[in-house]
Amino acid sequence: MKSIFLKRGKDESLRRFHPWIFSGAIQRMSEEPEEGEKVMVFTSENEYIATGHFQIGSIMVRVLSFDNETIDQSFYERRLATAKDVRRCIGVMDGDNNTYRLVHGEGDNLPGLVIDIYGNTAVMQAHSVGMHLDRQIIAQALKAVMGDDILNIFYKSEATLPFKAELGQENGFLLGGDTDDVAMENGLKFHVDWLKGQKTGFFVDQRDNRSLLEQYSKGRKVLNMFCYTGGFSFYAMRGGAELVHSVDSSQKAIDLTKANVELNFPNDKRHEAYAEDAFKFMEKMQTPYDLIILDPPAFAKHKDALRNALKGYTRLNRKAFEKIQPGGILFTFSCSQAVNKDQFRSAVFTAAAQAGRNVRILHQLHQPADHPINIYHPEGEYLKGLVLYVE
Repeated sequence: MKSIFLKRGKDESLRRFHPWIFSGAIQRMSEEPEEGEKVMVFTSENEYIATGHFQIGSIMVRVLSFDNETIDQSFYERRLATAKDVRRCIGVMDGDNNTYRLVHGEGDNLPGLVIDIYGNTAVMQAHSVGMHLDRQIIAQALKAVMGDDILNIFYKSEATLPFKAELGQENGFLLGGDTDDVAMENGLKFHVDWLKGQKTGFFVDQRDNRSLLEQYSKGRKVLNMFCYTGGFSFYAMRGGAELVHSVDSSQKAIDLTKANVELNFPNDKRHEAYAEDAFKFMEKMQTPYDLIILDPPAFAKHKDALRNALKGYTRLNRKAFEKIQPGGILFTFSCSQAVNKDQFRSAVFTAAAQAGRNVRILHQLHQPADHPINIYHPEGEYLKGLVLYVE
Protein backbone atom coordinates (compact mmCIF):
# COMPACT_ATOMS: atom_id res chain seq x y z
CA MET A 1 0.00 0.00 0.00
CA LYS A 2 1.39 3.41 -0.95
CA SER A 3 2.05 6.07 1.67
CA ILE A 4 1.13 9.73 1.95
CA PHE A 5 2.94 12.10 4.33
CA LEU A 6 1.33 15.25 5.70
CA LYS A 7 2.80 18.67 6.21
CA ARG A 8 3.71 19.66 9.75
CA GLY A 9 0.59 20.56 11.74
CA LYS A 10 -1.83 19.22 9.12
CA ASP A 11 -2.74 16.19 11.21
CA GLU A 12 -4.82 18.20 13.67
CA SER A 13 -8.17 17.65 11.92
CA LEU A 14 -7.43 13.92 11.64
CA ARG A 15 -6.77 13.73 15.35
CA ARG A 16 -10.30 15.12 15.70
CA PHE A 17 -11.42 12.30 13.36
CA HIS A 18 -12.45 14.46 10.42
CA PRO A 19 -12.64 12.02 7.46
CA TRP A 20 -11.24 14.24 4.69
CA ILE A 21 -7.65 15.08 3.79
CA PHE A 22 -7.28 18.05 1.47
CA SER A 23 -4.60 18.37 -1.20
CA GLY A 24 -2.99 21.33 0.57
CA ALA A 25 -2.22 19.17 3.61
CA ILE A 26 -0.03 16.71 1.70
CA GLN A 27 3.75 17.10 1.82
CA ARG A 28 4.79 14.12 -0.30
CA MET A 29 3.89 10.61 -1.46
CA SER A 30 6.03 7.49 -1.51
CA GLU A 31 4.65 6.91 -5.00
CA GLU A 32 1.78 8.48 -6.96
CA PRO A 33 -1.33 6.35 -6.26
CA GLU A 34 -3.97 5.54 -8.83
CA GLU A 35 -7.35 7.18 -8.23
CA GLY A 36 -9.40 4.98 -5.93
CA GLU A 37 -6.38 3.17 -4.56
CA LYS A 38 -6.12 2.59 -0.80
CA VAL A 39 -3.32 4.54 0.85
CA MET A 40 -1.80 4.82 4.31
CA VAL A 41 -1.42 8.31 5.75
CA PHE A 42 1.41 9.40 8.06
CA THR A 43 2.16 12.59 9.95
CA SER A 44 5.26 14.66 9.24
CA GLU A 45 6.91 12.66 12.07
CA ASN A 46 6.18 9.36 10.22
CA GLU A 47 3.41 8.37 12.66
CA TYR A 48 0.55 6.35 11.16
CA ILE A 49 -2.75 8.23 11.39
CA ALA A 50 -5.28 6.89 8.83
CA THR A 51 -6.08 4.65 5.86
CA GLY A 52 -8.36 5.79 3.04
CA HIS A 53 -9.21 5.99 -0.63
CA PHE A 54 -7.06 8.28 -2.73
CA GLN A 55 -8.78 10.56 -5.21
CA ILE A 56 -7.88 13.39 -7.55
CA GLY A 57 -9.19 16.79 -6.54
CA SER A 58 -9.43 19.10 -3.54
CA ILE A 59 -10.31 16.20 -1.20
CA MET A 60 -7.42 13.82 -1.88
CA VAL A 61 -8.13 11.14 0.72
CA ARG A 62 -11.44 9.98 2.15
CA VAL A 63 -10.60 8.23 5.41
CA LEU A 64 -11.96 4.73 5.92
CA SER A 65 -10.25 3.97 9.21
CA PHE A 66 -8.11 5.65 11.85
CA ASP A 67 -6.88 2.20 12.91
CA ASN A 68 -4.14 0.38 11.03
CA GLU A 69 -6.42 -2.35 9.70
CA THR A 70 -6.95 -4.14 6.40
CA ILE A 71 -9.78 -2.78 4.24
CA ASP A 72 -11.35 -6.01 3.02
CA GLN A 73 -14.75 -7.70 3.03
CA SER A 74 -14.57 -8.28 6.79
CA PHE A 75 -13.99 -4.56 7.33
CA TYR A 76 -17.08 -3.70 5.27
CA GLU A 77 -19.13 -6.35 7.07
CA ARG A 78 -18.29 -4.75 10.42
CA ARG A 79 -19.22 -1.27 9.22
CA LEU A 80 -22.46 -2.49 7.59
CA ALA A 81 -23.44 -4.46 10.68
CA THR A 82 -23.05 -1.31 12.78
CA ALA A 83 -25.13 0.67 10.27
CA LYS A 84 -27.83 -2.00 10.43
CA ASP A 85 -27.86 -1.86 14.25
CA VAL A 86 -28.40 1.90 14.09
CA ARG A 87 -31.41 1.50 11.78
CA ARG A 88 -32.86 -1.21 13.98
CA CYS A 89 -32.39 1.06 17.00
CA ILE A 90 -34.28 3.98 15.42
CA GLY A 91 -37.11 1.72 14.25
CA VAL A 92 -37.08 2.30 10.49
CA MET A 93 -36.87 -1.43 9.72
CA ASP A 94 -40.11 -2.28 11.51
CA GLY A 95 -43.79 -2.77 10.67
CA ASP A 96 -45.22 -1.01 7.65
CA ASN A 97 -41.93 0.55 6.50
CA ASN A 98 -39.41 -1.30 4.32
CA THR A 99 -37.75 1.81 2.88
CA TYR A 100 -34.76 3.43 4.56
CA ARG A 101 -31.14 4.48 4.13
CA LEU A 102 -28.74 1.83 5.40
CA VAL A 103 -25.49 3.67 4.65
CA HIS A 104 -25.10 7.44 4.59
CA GLY A 105 -21.48 8.04 3.61
CA GLU A 106 -19.45 9.80 6.29
CA GLY A 107 -22.38 9.52 8.69
CA ASP A 108 -21.75 5.77 8.78
CA ASN A 109 -17.95 6.00 8.50
CA LEU A 110 -18.06 4.86 4.87
CA PRO A 111 -17.30 8.08 2.95
CA GLY A 112 -18.34 7.96 -0.69
CA LEU A 113 -20.94 5.20 -0.23
CA VAL A 114 -24.74 5.36 -0.11
CA ILE A 115 -27.05 2.34 0.23
CA ASP A 116 -30.84 2.69 0.23
CA ILE A 117 -33.16 -0.23 0.94
CA TYR A 118 -36.45 -0.65 -0.93
CA GLY A 119 -38.11 -3.83 0.25
CA ASN A 120 -35.80 -6.71 -0.66
CA THR A 121 -33.73 -4.57 -3.04
CA ALA A 122 -30.67 -2.56 -2.02
CA VAL A 123 -29.63 0.30 -4.30
CA MET A 124 -25.94 1.02 -3.90
CA GLN A 125 -24.34 4.25 -5.08
CA ALA A 126 -20.66 5.21 -5.13
CA HIS A 127 -19.60 8.83 -4.94
CA SER A 128 -15.88 8.07 -5.07
CA VAL A 129 -13.70 5.95 -7.34
CA GLY A 130 -12.49 4.00 -4.32
CA MET A 131 -15.99 2.82 -3.42
CA HIS A 132 -16.62 2.02 -7.07
CA LEU A 133 -13.54 -0.23 -7.18
CA ASP A 134 -14.67 -1.95 -3.96
CA ARG A 135 -18.26 -2.43 -5.14
CA GLN A 136 -18.08 -6.22 -5.46
CA ILE A 137 -16.71 -6.90 -1.98
CA ILE A 138 -19.16 -4.33 -0.56
CA ALA A 139 -22.02 -6.22 -2.27
CA GLN A 140 -20.76 -9.50 -0.80
CA ALA A 141 -20.48 -7.90 2.64
CA LEU A 142 -23.98 -6.44 2.31
CA LYS A 143 -25.46 -9.83 1.49
CA ALA A 144 -23.60 -11.42 4.40
CA VAL A 145 -24.96 -8.82 6.85
CA MET A 146 -28.52 -8.58 5.53
CA GLY A 147 -29.05 -12.25 4.66
CA ASP A 148 -32.40 -13.12 3.07
CA ASP A 149 -33.74 -9.62 3.77
CA ILE A 150 -31.89 -8.56 0.58
CA LEU A 151 -32.40 -10.51 -2.64
CA ASN A 152 -31.28 -7.86 -5.14
CA ILE A 153 -28.44 -5.35 -5.17
CA PHE A 154 -28.64 -2.70 -7.88
CA TYR A 155 -25.56 -0.57 -8.50
CA LYS A 156 -26.45 2.96 -9.62
CA SER A 157 -23.41 5.20 -9.98
CA GLU A 158 -23.34 6.41 -13.58
CA ALA A 159 -24.17 9.97 -12.55
CA THR A 160 -22.30 10.17 -9.23
CA LEU A 161 -18.74 9.17 -10.10
CA PRO A 162 -16.17 11.76 -11.26
CA PHE A 163 -16.56 11.98 -15.03
CA LYS A 164 -12.82 12.60 -15.49
CA ALA A 165 -12.09 9.16 -14.04
CA GLU A 166 -13.37 7.68 -17.31
CA LEU A 167 -14.55 4.47 -15.67
CA GLY A 168 -17.17 3.69 -18.31
CA GLN A 169 -19.51 2.69 -15.51
CA GLU A 170 -22.99 1.38 -16.33
CA ASN A 171 -25.80 0.85 -13.86
CA GLY A 172 -26.87 -2.73 -13.26
CA PHE A 173 -27.53 -5.57 -10.82
CA LEU A 174 -24.67 -6.97 -8.76
CA LEU A 175 -27.03 -9.53 -7.24
CA GLY A 176 -30.41 -10.81 -8.37
CA GLY A 177 -32.40 -8.98 -11.03
CA ASP A 178 -35.97 -8.66 -9.77
CA THR A 179 -37.60 -5.61 -11.37
CA ASP A 180 -40.55 -5.43 -8.93
CA ASP A 181 -40.23 -1.75 -8.06
CA VAL A 182 -42.95 -1.27 -5.44
CA ALA A 183 -41.79 -0.42 -1.92
CA MET A 184 -43.58 0.80 1.22
CA GLU A 185 -43.08 3.82 3.45
CA ASN A 186 -45.22 4.13 6.57
CA GLY A 187 -47.95 2.03 4.97
CA LEU A 188 -48.00 3.91 1.65
CA LYS A 189 -46.82 2.22 -1.54
CA PHE A 190 -44.75 3.77 -4.29
CA HIS A 191 -42.84 2.84 -7.42
CA VAL A 192 -39.07 3.28 -7.23
CA ASP A 193 -37.29 4.24 -10.44
CA TRP A 194 -33.87 2.95 -9.47
CA LEU A 195 -33.00 2.41 -13.12
CA LYS A 196 -33.15 6.03 -14.28
CA GLY A 197 -34.60 8.08 -11.45
CA GLN A 198 -32.83 10.75 -9.41
CA LYS A 199 -30.60 9.73 -6.50
CA THR A 200 -31.34 6.06 -5.79
CA GLY A 201 -34.89 6.35 -7.13
CA PHE A 202 -36.76 8.01 -4.26
CA PHE A 203 -36.08 10.81 -1.79
CA VAL A 204 -35.85 8.70 1.36
CA ASP A 205 -34.67 11.70 3.39
CA GLN A 206 -38.12 13.32 3.49
CA ARG A 207 -39.93 10.42 5.18
CA ASP A 208 -40.35 12.12 8.59
CA ASN A 209 -41.25 15.45 7.01
CA ARG A 210 -43.89 13.79 4.83
CA SER A 211 -45.42 12.30 7.99
CA LEU A 212 -45.52 15.74 9.56
CA LEU A 213 -47.20 17.18 6.48
CA GLU A 214 -49.91 14.52 6.75
CA GLN A 215 -50.89 15.97 10.13
CA TYR A 216 -51.47 19.43 8.60
CA SER A 217 -53.35 18.32 5.48
CA LYS A 218 -56.93 17.72 6.63
CA GLY A 219 -59.38 19.89 4.72
CA ARG A 220 -56.65 21.88 2.97
CA LYS A 221 -55.98 22.64 -0.68
CA VAL A 222 -52.42 21.41 -1.21
CA LEU A 223 -49.82 22.37 -3.82
CA ASN A 224 -46.76 20.11 -4.05
CA MET A 225 -44.09 21.89 -6.08
CA PHE A 226 -41.09 19.95 -7.47
CA CYS A 227 -43.10 16.83 -6.64
CA TYR A 228 -40.74 14.29 -8.32
CA THR A 229 -42.41 10.95 -7.44
CA GLY A 230 -45.25 12.55 -5.46
CA GLY A 231 -44.28 11.54 -1.92
CA PHE A 232 -45.72 14.60 -0.21
CA SER A 233 -48.84 14.36 -2.40
CA PHE A 234 -50.05 10.95 -1.31
CA TYR A 235 -49.24 11.68 2.35
CA ALA A 236 -51.42 14.80 2.03
CA MET A 237 -54.21 12.71 0.53
CA ARG A 238 -54.07 10.21 3.37
CA GLY A 239 -54.17 13.15 5.75
CA GLY A 240 -57.55 14.20 4.37
CA ALA A 241 -56.62 17.02 1.98
CA GLU A 242 -59.52 18.52 0.04
CA LEU A 243 -57.45 18.54 -3.14
CA VAL A 244 -53.79 17.96 -4.05
CA HIS A 245 -52.01 19.38 -7.09
CA SER A 246 -48.55 18.06 -7.99
CA VAL A 247 -46.16 20.06 -10.20
CA ASP A 248 -42.82 19.13 -11.74
CA SER A 249 -41.02 20.27 -14.88
CA SER A 250 -40.37 16.62 -15.82
CA GLN A 251 -43.16 14.74 -17.57
CA LYS A 252 -41.54 11.49 -16.44
CA ALA A 253 -41.79 12.61 -12.82
CA ILE A 254 -45.44 13.54 -13.31
CA ASP A 255 -46.16 10.11 -14.80
CA LEU A 256 -44.52 8.45 -11.80
CA THR A 257 -46.45 10.69 -9.39
CA LYS A 258 -49.73 9.71 -11.04
CA ALA A 259 -48.79 6.02 -10.81
CA ASN A 260 -47.92 6.36 -7.12
CA VAL A 261 -51.16 8.17 -6.31
CA GLU A 262 -53.09 5.50 -8.17
CA LEU A 263 -51.32 2.76 -6.15
CA ASN A 264 -52.63 4.25 -2.92
CA PHE A 265 -55.82 6.09 -3.94
CA PRO A 266 -57.21 4.51 -7.14
CA ASN A 267 -59.64 6.71 -9.07
CA ASP A 268 -59.37 9.48 -6.46
CA LYS A 269 -60.46 12.73 -8.13
CA ARG A 270 -58.80 14.94 -5.53
CA HIS A 271 -55.42 14.72 -7.28
CA GLU A 272 -54.21 16.43 -10.43
CA ALA A 273 -50.66 16.68 -11.78
CA TYR A 274 -48.99 19.18 -14.08
CA ALA A 275 -45.72 19.05 -16.02
CA GLU A 276 -44.72 22.70 -15.89
CA ASP A 277 -41.97 25.06 -14.74
CA ALA A 278 -42.46 25.96 -11.07
CA PHE A 279 -42.19 29.72 -11.43
CA LYS A 280 -44.50 29.82 -14.44
CA PHE A 281 -47.09 27.70 -12.63
CA MET A 282 -47.00 29.82 -9.50
CA GLU A 283 -47.20 33.04 -11.48
CA LYS A 284 -50.49 32.16 -13.15
CA MET A 285 -52.11 29.84 -10.58
CA GLN A 286 -55.68 30.65 -9.57
CA THR A 287 -56.46 27.90 -7.03
CA PRO A 288 -56.54 29.29 -3.45
CA TYR A 289 -53.96 26.92 -1.94
CA ASP A 290 -53.59 26.98 1.83
CA LEU A 291 -50.77 24.41 2.09
CA ILE A 292 -47.75 24.65 -0.21
CA ILE A 293 -44.65 22.43 -0.33
CA LEU A 294 -41.44 23.79 -1.86
CA ASP A 295 -38.85 21.01 -2.16
CA PRO A 296 -36.63 22.05 -5.08
CA PRO A 297 -33.48 20.30 -6.28
CA ALA A 298 -30.20 21.68 -4.97
CA PHE A 299 -29.76 25.29 -6.09
CA ALA A 300 -26.06 25.23 -5.10
CA LYS A 301 -23.88 22.19 -5.76
CA HIS A 302 -20.79 24.09 -4.57
CA LYS A 303 -19.91 27.30 -2.72
CA ASP A 304 -19.25 29.26 -5.94
CA ALA A 305 -22.97 29.04 -6.70
CA LEU A 306 -24.04 30.14 -3.21
CA ARG A 307 -25.00 33.74 -3.99
CA ASN A 308 -27.24 32.83 -6.91
CA ALA A 309 -28.72 29.96 -4.92
CA LEU A 310 -29.79 32.25 -2.08
CA LYS A 311 -31.38 34.61 -4.60
CA GLY A 312 -33.24 31.64 -6.06
CA TYR A 313 -34.56 30.54 -2.66
CA THR A 314 -35.69 34.08 -1.92
CA ARG A 315 -37.47 34.44 -5.25
CA LEU A 316 -39.19 31.06 -4.97
CA ASN A 317 -40.38 31.57 -1.40
CA ARG A 318 -41.50 35.13 -2.08
CA LYS A 319 -43.79 33.84 -4.81
CA ALA A 320 -45.25 31.25 -2.42
CA PHE A 321 -45.80 33.89 0.28
CA GLU A 322 -47.56 36.12 -2.26
CA LYS A 323 -49.89 33.34 -3.39
CA ILE A 324 -50.70 31.33 -0.25
CA GLN A 325 -54.02 31.96 1.46
CA PRO A 326 -54.23 33.66 4.87
CA GLY A 327 -53.87 31.01 7.57
CA GLY A 328 -51.84 28.88 5.15
CA ILE A 329 -48.98 26.52 5.94
CA LEU A 330 -45.73 26.56 3.95
CA PHE A 331 -43.29 23.64 4.02
CA THR A 332 -40.06 24.92 2.45
CA PHE A 333 -36.74 23.09 2.04
CA SER A 334 -33.17 23.32 0.83
CA CYS A 335 -31.07 20.24 0.12
CA SER A 336 -28.04 22.31 -0.98
CA GLN A 337 -25.09 21.31 1.20
CA ALA A 338 -23.35 24.60 0.37
CA VAL A 339 -26.25 26.53 1.95
CA ASN A 340 -26.25 26.37 5.73
CA LYS A 341 -29.43 26.58 7.80
CA ASP A 342 -28.86 30.20 8.83
CA GLN A 343 -28.39 31.30 5.22
CA PHE A 344 -31.49 29.42 4.11
CA ARG A 345 -33.53 30.85 6.95
CA SER A 346 -32.35 34.35 6.09
CA ALA A 347 -33.39 33.86 2.44
CA VAL A 348 -36.85 32.69 3.49
CA PHE A 349 -37.25 35.56 5.98
CA THR A 350 -36.23 38.04 3.29
CA ALA A 351 -38.88 36.55 1.02
CA ALA A 352 -41.55 36.93 3.73
CA ALA A 353 -40.61 40.57 4.28
CA GLN A 354 -40.65 41.31 0.55
CA ALA A 355 -44.11 39.74 0.27
CA GLY A 356 -45.33 41.71 3.28
CA ARG A 357 -46.66 38.66 5.14
CA ASN A 358 -46.65 38.01 8.87
CA VAL A 359 -45.06 34.59 9.38
CA ARG A 360 -44.49 32.27 12.35
CA ILE A 361 -42.09 29.31 12.53
CA LEU A 362 -43.90 26.13 13.57
CA HIS A 363 -41.11 23.60 12.95
CA GLN A 364 -37.46 23.60 11.95
CA LEU A 365 -36.77 20.46 9.95
CA HIS A 366 -33.72 18.42 8.98
CA GLN A 367 -32.70 15.05 7.62
CA PRO A 368 -34.01 11.92 9.39
CA ALA A 369 -32.11 9.62 11.74
CA ASP A 370 -31.25 7.11 9.01
CA HIS A 371 -29.23 9.93 7.40
CA PRO A 372 -26.98 10.40 10.46
CA ILE A 373 -24.42 13.19 10.79
CA ASN A 374 -20.96 12.17 11.95
CA ILE A 375 -20.25 14.46 14.89
CA TYR A 376 -16.73 14.97 13.51
CA HIS A 377 -18.07 15.83 10.03
CA PRO A 378 -20.64 18.64 10.36
CA GLU A 379 -20.62 19.04 6.57
CA GLY A 380 -22.92 16.00 6.51
CA GLU A 381 -25.87 18.15 7.57
CA TYR A 382 -27.43 19.06 4.22
CA LEU A 383 -31.25 19.07 4.47
CA LYS A 384 -32.86 22.17 5.95
CA GLY A 385 -36.55 22.88 6.22
CA LEU A 386 -39.08 25.21 7.82
CA VAL A 387 -42.79 24.84 8.45
CA LEU A 388 -44.34 28.29 8.52
CA TYR A 389 -47.76 29.68 9.41
CA VAL A 390 -48.64 32.59 7.13
CA GLU A 391 -51.24 35.10 8.34
